[in-house]
Amino acid sequence: MTPTFPEIVFTDDDIIAVNKPSGWLSIADRHDHELISVKSWLESKGDKVFIIHRIDKDTSGLIVFAKNADAHKYYNTLFQNRSLEKTYYGMTLGAFAQASGTCEHPIEEHPTIVGKMRVGRKGKPAITHYQVEQRFKGYTWVRFKIETGRTHQIRVHMHNIGHPLVCDPNYGNGEVIKLSSFKKKFNLSKKEEEERPLLSRLALHAFALSFIDRKGNQVELQAPLSKDLEASLKQMSKWASL
Repeated sequence: MTPTFPEIVFTDDDIIAVNKPSGWLSIADRHDHELISVKSWLESKGDKVFIIHRIDKDTSGLIVFAKNADAHKYYNTLFQNRSLEKTYYGMTLGAFAQASGTCEHPIEEHPTIVGKMRVGRKGKPAITHYQVEQRFKGYTWVRFKIETGRTHQIRVHMHNIGHPLVCDPNYGNGEVIKLSSFKKKFNLSKKEEEERPLLSRLALHAFALSFIDRKGNQVELQAPLSKDLEASLKQMSKWASL
């Protein structure tokens, strides 16, 4: 399979914005030292960049790096002060009773499972707004706006309300999406011995960031959906719409 590489979607004197593929680290990790990171990929092309924020390895979508120390300080402050708008899209399991809502449960580290988070009274404040975009048989396509940036925030909040993200092994059942699960009279191609899944990675995408830059301009950045998410939506719209 041809590897999918990041795509630069915006750049100016201060920042560079990248559409990160699922499976890529934001920055190098001592636990996943064999995996390339977006930061190292960018720096292999030229100048040093500074990390401003991260998205999970298995999440695809928009991530922004600073090009200089002053920009790094400015954009770090934006994130710390929640002075920007962050939009995600995700495919969840099940049907939502409400078309929109807000999750405000604090999030803390799991006491016994390393790398996993959970809702807990001693956790840090976390706010996730959700809006149902499209309903399918057994699944829901959802838009999220998050006010905070806790580790695994959307994943934890969706698990907590009973609608974990698709293909999430930590907070859901981890099962892939297959066309045969919702298309009637599905027949496997004669060229294939077994069915290939439509989607086999975490169904979460960091879609957009909106903020004021250092010059006082309103900036709207977007990272187009990855091909696997687009293909899944297309097939589900055709065969699994309600």
